[in-house]
Amino acid sequence: MVVPALFDERVLAPAREAFGRLHATAQRLRATQDHAGARFVLADRGGDVVVQRVVWAGGAEPALLDIGADPRLVGPALQLLGSDRCEQLLCQAHFKMPGDGVSFDWHQDVQHRDKGPGTWRDVNGRGSYVQTLLAIDEMRADNGPLQFLPRDAVRLDARGRLRDAHYDYGTPMGDGDAAVDARRAETVTGPAGSVIFFGPYAVHGSTPNRSSTPRRVLINGYACPGANGRVYPGAGSGRTLPAVAG
Repeated sequence: MVVPALFDERVLAPAREAFGRLHATAQRLRATQDHAGARFVLADRGGDVVVQRVVWAGGAEPALLDIGADPRLVGPALQLLGSDRCEQLLCQAHFKMPGDGVSFDWHQDVQHRDKGPGTWRDVNGRGSYVQTLLAIDEMRADNGPLQFLPRDAVRLDARGRLRDAHYDYGTPMGDGDAAVDARRAETVTGPAGSVIFFGPYAVHGSTPNRSSTPRRVLINGYACPGANGRVYPGAGSGRTLPAVAG
């Protein structure tokens, strides 16, 4: 589900400032580590620091946690979960800066929730998890927008999961083989402030940013109470949000 321009500049302007501070902090840290209540996941490419993501970014920038508790995100998530409460597992800042090469091969988010025995349980029979992506910048065809694959364009097992681990991260965007038919991908574009809602079994990915401007998104993820058995990094991660947020 895509809701165009759900948030306006009153939210986006301070969010961009927060992203700018996170990016500047990453340049000083230079290597993956926990810092200021968040986990900075960084890579070194030719001496340049590439910010792949900041996990529980709201730990370092509380304004981003405020967005994660906004009823415009939490309300639809609760409706999709069929619950009056949820556990917020993710508050991630994702960066795609011009020329940084950051991309995400085809995957499902259930791979990141379910890490083995005791880490994840589908308590509502519909995946028990809703992911939201808020476009901090305009999402265009040239700056690495999200792409989604219909279920019949990929090989899935009886549980609705990708059958071959190789295709989780090993299939490049644009590959058209029998396991992942990327020719059928649906590309999501839209103005800054737009939000994408999707479940843990949606197969998605994105190419690098080939434009001259940033493409950043704030990811907030919500789980049914009782579904998650993992401890996520970040100060205050896994907080419970009620139906009336804020």
